Amino acid sequence: MSKRSKSEISARLPLRRGFSETEAAVYLSLSPSFFRTLVARGIMPPPRIIGGRRVWDIDELDAAFKAIPHEGHDGSIYDQTPANSFSDFE
Repeated sequence: MSKRSKSEISARLPLRRGFSETEAAVYLSLSPSFFRTLVARGIMPPPRIIGGRRVWDIDELDAAFKAIPHEGHDGSIYDQTPANSFSDFE
């Protein structure tokens, strides 16, 4: 059996747990420089250090991304009115 390269192996994985800085930025559709800014401001999580490498956890990236407010909202869960409210019929 031949030895496979890291890129060959990672291409076959459906999803990876840890990302490099550039991979984390791409995962969030951001430029690496803007991602670094968000990390410095505490909006995105800091990396974990594994053997001297900086690695971002996918679950922490997801949680930080979901905590960012939607456009036009103050961070509360959308609006306080439920989507299927029957209060108009009372």
